[in-house]
Amino acid sequence: MGDLFWNKIAAAVLAILLVVMGLREISSIVFSAEAPSELAYPVDMSALEVAGAADEETGPVDFGTLLAAASASDGERVARRCTACHTFEQGGGHGTGPAMYGVLGRDVASVSGFNYSSAMRDYAEGGTEWLYQNMYEYLENPRRYVPGTSMAFAGLRSQDDRINLLAYMREQHDNPPPLPEPLPEDETVAEEFATDEDESTPVAATTGDGDTDVTEADAVAADEDAEAEGLGGVSEEVVEEAEEDEAAPEAGEPAAEDGEEAGDEDEEPTEG
Repeated sequence: MGDLFWNKIAAAVLAILLVVMGLREISSIVFSAEAPSELAYPVDMSALEVAGAADEETGPVDFGTLLAAASASDGERVARRCTACHTFEQGGGHGTGPAMYGVLGRDVASVSGFNYSSAMRDYAEGGTEWLYQNMYEYLENPRRYVPGTSMAFAGLRSQDDRINLLAYMREQHDNPPPLPEPLPEDETVAEEFATDEDESTPVAATTGDGDTDVTEADAVAADEDAEAEGLGGVSEEVVEEAEEDEAAPEAGEPAAEDGEEAGDEDEEPTEG
């Protein structure tokens, strides 16, 4: 095989490539597909962002109750999402983000050897500390809570994940901040609950002989029966009077007719 043979092989390969490329260009011209101006099923991205928090209760967060029932082991699993940038164990070094051991109760942007963003340094002005409340809100959406932060994490939408992660952070600490006191119960709810209990509890009524067989429910039932009997007696009397009034004109009509006939009979002899 000489050089001419290999030239033919190369020419054939190039020809095939040219044909494939030409067919691709022709097909794109003949079968042009334009992107629709509007999606057939528009998606509200803002609704997706808050979908995980849609079922969460509104109002103040009861950290005393939630953290007492939180699972630090579940929080450790949540923390694995952060290990690409942070370390949580004691003695861990900095990564893309600062070391997180002992972060609760620590001043914001205070770890030496780490270059914090200007937004985080501004947030730290005045001696701001990482406590349960602000760490909870920061973990939900870091860029919304501290605008301009260099932290690229989107946040934890689930309240359970945030609470469990806080419980894990408490374990990764030599002297964690004490748990807050549970929030007091709503006094109004407690009063309504007590009122419902009082209404549902039967009250025994003492009889003349000292027995307590008659309950409040029995007394109410007896009053209802008495009222029903009283209304029944009144309705019967009204019906009887109405029947007598209807019967009176009917009884008087024959008498009137008899009187008229008698008058006619008396008038006939006078004509003679």
